[in-house]
Amino acid sequence: MKILSSLCAIAVLTTATATVNAQKVDTVVGGLNNPCGIAIQPETGTIFVADSGAGRIVKIVEGKLHNVVTDFPIDVYGKGPKFNIGPLGIGFLGKNTLVVGGGGNIDDKERLRVYDVSGGTKKAADMVASFGLKANEDLKAEGNYYGVAVMDSGIFVTCNGDDTEGWIAKANHKKGKVKNFKRFIASKEATEVDAPVAVTNNKKGELVVGQMGEISIPEDGLVTIYNAKSGKMISNHEVGLSDITALAYGKNGKLYATDFNWLDTKKGGLFVVDLEGEDSEKVVGLDKPTAIAVGKDGAMYITVIGTGDDNPGKVVKVSW
Repeated sequence: MKILSSLCAIAVLTTATATVNAQKVDTVVGGLNNPCGIAIQPETGTIFVADSGAGRIVKIVEGKLHNVVTDFPIDVYGKGPKFNIGPLGIGFLGKNTLVVGGGGNIDDKERLRVYDVSGGTKKAADMVASFGLKANEDLKAEGNYYGVAVMDSGIFVTCNGDDTEGWIAKANHKKGKVKNFKRFIASKEATEVDAPVAVTNNKKGELVVGQMGEISIPEDGLVTIYNAKSGKMISNHEVGLSDITALAYGKNGKLYATDFNWLDTKKGGLFVVDLEGEDSEKVVGLDKPTAIAVGKDGAMYITVIGTGDDNPGKVVKVSW
């Protein structure tokens, strides 16, 4: 099972080095423990973060962290370095419905969870709905739901349980209700590279997936575009990145990616992705970034895990 503890591991603003296009990099908030997911609440613009190692979802209000959902299960993952992980990818379905991908249980017990985040702080058990992908005679159980993309055509979730298939799962939604969470695309069969991690959509409504690949192989990351309704692969692209953890389209229409770059984290950061055959271009160096959300002003809010013993994780803002 390949996860994002390989993904989730650090990015320190003090070591960030601007290279191309980025005008400014600021710390929005610190004190996080392996943050691995980020989403901006519709209507309010409030930033929500999966503070994965702390087993909670938080929101940032006036520069301070406030608990939204707490007491998620926490697992330990990693070979060599080990990392605590709990909630992973997050995404909003309307203003107050938050979809949360789990990472704190064994695969057979892992859940995609749905919460009403209006009102006060919730416990992880206070779900309005939850779903799992259990093993059967033909398929292994799924877990480590790292990426969550909420689209009109469905809620798409990258899974890191069965490395032989590399599943992207899909749930339907109607009038704010989530249902029918199922395996949808076997991404390793389609691309011959494992570990789907990053997921977003383009302006055509197509599904755009970042394939992380093997952490021991440099520059094997892929960006793959699928038909969101049929699951058919439209195109597959080598982009010169090693371990893609997040994808997002900027206000300028360009595709951006974060590269964790497990083999050499000094080469990681935020990149502009070229799908026409050229290598991606670095915007700013970040040490092990994990997730991206784009604000209305076009700024990119990026979770980084940080180095140190006392909750060194941060959200940083990259503005143009």
